[in-house]
Amino acid sequence: MKRVAFLAVLATPLVAAALPASAPTAPALGGPTSILIEIEGLRSSHGQVMACLTADPKTFPDCQKDPHALHLTAPAINGENVQFKSVQPGRYAVALFHDENGNGRMDKMLMVPREGYGFSRDAPIQFGPPKFGAASFQVGMTQFHTAIHVRYLM
Repeated sequence: MKRVAFLAVLATPLVAAALPASAPTAPALGGPTSILIEIEGLRSSHGQVMACLTADPKTFPDCQKDPHALHLTAPAINGENVQFKSVQPGRYAVALFHDENGNGRMDKMLMVPREGYGFSRDAPIQFGPPKFGAASFQVGMTQFHTAIHVRYLM
């Protein structure tokens, strides 16, 4: 039963497409900074990692619906750092997936992701994708550094 609920969560467009990001909902004082993310747990070096950063709780984890979202593509290398640059202070969340075959989308079998995925703050998947609040973090005036562990179901 949990597997079916989990599948529904991963069947969202977040996993189906590259993830976008957005600007903070309320502009903060100060200049831009960067968010550095270390990617951990990749099972292979095939393909690429596609990530998005958003500040919009309504569009997370499907950043494609957020016109302000930031998107990155990086080589599939464990320990690889990806960096979102020129980010204004605010509250953000990151969603990513390991596009092992390089086709630009999350592959699924019977709605179960065949490729790895991950969220900021290692937000858990229960009966659907994590909520923005579970994955979000505050960015201030200095560079923010975090790690995202990639999970696989198949």
